[in-house]
Amino acid sequence: MIGFIRKTFISLSIRNYRIFFSGQAVSLIGTWIQRTTMGWFVYRLTNSAWLLGVVTFLSMIPSVFISPFVGAWADRVNRHHTVIGTQIAFLVQSSLLATLVLTGVINENVKYPILLLALFQGMIEAVDSPIRQNLLIDLIGDKKLLPNAIATNSAMFNGARLIGPAIGGLFIILFSEGVCFAINAATYVPVIISLFFIRISYPALKPRTESTLQKIASGWRYVYRSFPIRYLIMNLAIYTLFGYSYSTLLPVFARDILNGNSGTQGLLMSTAGIGALSGAFVLASKTSIKGMQLRLIGVGLIASTALILFSRSSVLYLSMLMMLFIGFGMMMTNATTNTLIQSLVSDEMRGRVLSTYTMTFQSMSPFGGLLVGSLTSRFGPQTALMICAIVCFVWSLNGLRLLPRFSKDMLKMLVMNSNSSVYRAPKLRFTK
Repeated sequence: MIGFIRKTFISLSIRNYRIFFSGQAVSLIGTWIQRTTMGWFVYRLTNSAWLLGVVTFLSMIPSVFISPFVGAWADRVNRHHTVIGTQIAFLVQSSLLATLVLTGVINENVKYPILLLALFQGMIEAVDSPIRQNLLIDLIGDKKLLPNAIATNSAMFNGARLIGPAIGGLFIILFSEGVCFAINAATYVPVIISLFFIRISYPALKPRTESTLQKIASGWRYVYRSFPIRYLIMNLAIYTLFGYSYSTLLPVFARDILNGNSGTQGLLMSTAGIGALSGAFVLASKTSIKGMQLRLIGVGLIASTALILFSRSSVLYLSMLMMLFIGFGMMMTNATTNTLIQSLVSDEMRGRVLSTYTMTFQSMSPFGGLLVGSLTSRFGPQTALMICAIVCFVWSLNGLRLLPRFSKDMLKMLVMNSNSSVYRAPKLRFTK
């Protein structure tokens, strides 16, 4: 049993990653408290599913314009110091939000500060996400441990997803939305402190050979010409645009379909968190990426089927059961995509490809929010979500047809980029 636990959490044997993990674990609970609270707060103020989509849009659309440049600079900046800066910026943004809500500046008649702060958050996220993804390899320093580090990071994210929404739903009832926003602001302090204890030495920079625009263009060409990477990015785009949009409608389902309150929304999100956390442990227990391409298609079919059933349910217990499978499938889709991309790409293209990954996720999410908001206004929330789920299901079925080519080209990329070590199980080692 001890051996299994060590194998599952082997990336925590690295000191820098342990420190990063401990700080992020606290901060992410606050992030999920805020996500739960924000959806409920906006819907309570406006009674508008469309405005829920607008807030999601503004919080993610900056990545379309900023992330490509961040990816081009990722190999020329101190990623450790950059992440410290973005976490401080998140602290400022969340503190402003909490202050404006607690003082009543944001109310039923004054809503525009929510939109401005959502845009500010999106700008920070556009810088933070691709740099933080690149930081993982800096923290662990061993490619063989990269799949486990990504899976462990997902377990941390989804453990917080399990705890945060439950706390958020309860605290909205006991206190107020403003208190929940303030708690999120406070949770950035531990992660900022922990980052100062991390020690990373970066090699001297090589002379520039390409301009920023040339690096962005070469990154996009790399993604387009590499079939496995292209398919993974397209898969992420489809599931982000149509699948992840379910989260935008959770306040609507909780209040109008299931006749509940903020606690019901928190319960649904926490149930999805249980499923997602289970998926993260499954992924972390794998010692290589062999078979991940088939698993990616399988978990997509699971998630989209559960979404179809959830869209038709008006019974809380059935909805919670479907949220388990939705959480499991969506997490596995996202984490498996991330793991395969980072395992396949060459080192010099990692930053640029991860910026494309971030840009895809962050740009499709806001459009997904607008799409599902518009469909809800026209057809109602249940039909809107079912349409999105059917698109995901059909796409995954198409993935079965493309699987032989994907597998063949994946093996070629691993050999060509000297990344075949991710097929070998890493040895256990613990450092002080």
